[in-house]
Amino acid sequence: MKALHGVAFILVIVGAINWGLVGLFKFNLVTATLGSIAGVEQLVYILVGASAVYIGATHAGDCKACKGKT
Repeated sequence: MKALHGVAFILVIVGAINWGLVGLFKFNLVTATLGSIAGVEQLVYILVGASAVYIGATHAGDCKACKGKT
C-alpha cells in the first residue's frame, strides 16, 4: 500500500501543478505533453482524480499531524 500511496501522491502533485499552470498562464502541461496520444490524456485526468479521492480517503491514517484525532 505504500507504493500505491506514493504513486497517488505524485499524481495529485502533478494535477495541482497542472491546474496552477492553467490558472496562471493558461498552459495545460498534460495536453502539451500527452495531447497527441489518443485516450492517454483522458486516462491521466482519470488517474489524477482517482488519486485525489484515494489520498483524501486515507489521509488521516498517513498524516503525522492528523494521527490520533477523531
